[in-house]
Amino acid sequence: MAQNIYDDAAFFEGYSQFPRSREGLAGAPEWPSLRAMLPALRDRTVLDLGCGFGAFCRWAVEQGASDVVGLDLSQRMLDTARERSGDMPIRYEQADLETFEPQIGAFDLVFSSLTVHYLADFDAFCAKVRRTLKPGGHFVFSMEHPIFASRAEPDWISDAAGKRAWAIQDYNREGERVTDWIAKGVIKHHRKIATVFASLSAHGLVVDAMDEWGPTSADLVAIPALADEIVRPMLLLMAAHAAGDRVIPA
Repeated sequence: MAQNIYDDAAFFEGYSQFPRSREGLAGAPEWPSLRAMLPALRDRTVLDLGCGFGAFCRWAVEQGASDVVGLDLSQRMLDTARERSGDMPIRYEQADLETFEPQIGAFDLVFSSLTVHYLADFDAFCAKVRRTLKPGGHFVFSMEHPIFASRAEPDWISDAAGKRAWAIQDYNREGERVTDWIAKGVIKHHRKIATVFASLSAHGLVVDAMDEWGPTSADLVAIPALADEIVRPMLLLMAAHAAGDRVIPA
């Protein structure tokens, strides 16, 4: 079972203070790039895996999606999502993405934002995504970039000239990382970009786009703190589609 750190009261309170938590998609600087990878959603069925506060689910409804489902492990997140969504036609359900069983061939789009790096078995997750997609359906997701995620304690160092630098450590050693982020002992999982590609490909998910996201000049003017993302990418955005014309069973 995945670690349910978001239901820890102190962690939840800390996470709730981030701009993306307070402002939704408007507070996520990578959102314009991620949005550009999405298909048209009018009359489409949408599944958000790791839906958090429900910002993407609400956006999908606003785009005309016919059926929107959000899954998350955290009851605190789901309670907030339901409160913020009011009477919007969204089904929020509690589920462990490590063990949930998807509805076969049910969705035109599976979306997942900053969730997959919490999952120990990305390969099994890709198999589930493929099974729940309709033929030709889309999988669009973001994750911590492996350059960032490979270090358990992602601190900066300084070079001989005193300039801040980013050190990569244990990149080829994939697996669990235990880090202190908001709270102590947060469990994440590092995997190489090549491993991500291999899992997607093995399960009939063809990569259409990839973005090692970095801020634009306008982003830097609006949020100067994003200058760190020029030195090293923190986020990896990917879009894929389900190959073939048939649903792959379990």
